[in-house]
Amino acid sequence: MMKVLGRWMPTLGLAACLAAAGCKKEEAPTPPPAEPTAEKPAPPAEPAVQPTSAGTVTDTDAGATPAPTAPGSQAAQPEDPKNREWTAGLVDVKRAGFAPVTLREVRTARNEGFDRLVLQFDGDQLPGYHIEYVDKPVIKCGSGDPTEVAGQGWLQVRVQPAQAHEGSQVTVAERERKPGLPMVQELELTCDFEGEVTWVLGVKSPNKYRVMELREPTRLVVDVQH
Repeated sequence: MMKVLGRWMPTLGLAACLAAAGCKKEEAPTPPPAEPTAEKPAPPAEPAVQPTSAGTVTDTDAGATPAPTAPGSQAAQPEDPKNREWTAGLVDVKRAGFAPVTLREVRTARNEGFDRLVLQFDGDQLPGYHIEYVDKPVIKCGSGDPTEVAGQGWLQVRVQPAQAHEGSQVTVAERERKPGLPMVQELELTCDFEGEVTWVLGVKSPNKYRVMELREPTRLVVDVQH
């Protein structure tokens, strides 16, 4: 024992601590290192949605592609090349079972290598058509009278069921035309009677022609080669 300030203190614990080179504070055990976790691959990015057009592309009169014909019709579908082949013979497509469609516009234009006639109708239904070169005299259907049409060939375009009037009002006022084109010299309406409309193209010579059906708006196109 040791006397300190008049008191005796035990020295055994102090000596033991000094002998052990100092007393260290007991530290908490270090936790084992965490196992590395495999990183999950990021999910592949979804492809961006491309905007689509809400409408349909409208064909123009010049250079348009034939459009599909109405379901259930007797016409050749546009995939059938005979519906757009050049020919000098007869093209006949029959359609029936609906009211006559109204002819609204008749246009002609010059294109590279051919002249074009466009007949534009109301609605989605295209009438049937019968197209062929005819001999003179060209006859008007109502009266049976002959009519003069310029040219050395006469391409008759008959559509039915169709009409070029509403009640007593005509829908195509100009029924005789001289468009001054390289091939088409005159165009005349020869029939608008009992569901039949007929135009005759007076052409410079009876060259080959082709027929196409176009949609939006509904049109029948006839091209005559130069």
